[in-house]
Amino acid sequence: MSLQPDTVMRTWFEEVWNQGREDTIQRLFTADGLAHGLPGGPMRGPDAFRQHFQKFRGAFPDIRVDVERTVTEGEFVAIHCRVTGTHQGDTLGIAPTGRRIDFEGVTIAKVVDGQVREGWNCFDFLTMYQQLGVLPQIPSK
Repeated sequence: MSLQPDTVMRTWFEEVWNQGREDTIQRLFTADGLAHGLPGGPMRGPDAFRQHFQKFRGAFPDIRVDVERTVTEGEFVAIHCRVTGTHQGDTLGIAPTGRRIDFEGVTIAKVVDGQVREGWNCFDFLTMYQQLGVLPQIPSK
């Protein structure tokens, strides 16, 4: 019996992002898995996703991705997350700022036989880049 989609995704965010366990990428992302909506364009397979992970985790070694809530329908699960961390590395092409990030996002994942087959990501990277001082803040009215 394979794990429920929400359990797989909670494990993914906890082990991959919060604990930094790269081995979980290989274990939970199918060989032909596809991730959409992340910097660098669509990524196919664990090795492509691992490169994204290494760059992001290198920039934010204390990154936390906390799952706020999930909604599951069959093999699909929507995950609302909060991302926090401190910009300490230059692996995203930005000199370390020491600034804190705090933004939200949503992933919709298709989980088949206990592994992520496909994921659609919509994270507020605009806010992240504004918090890093790379992009200007948009004035509120």
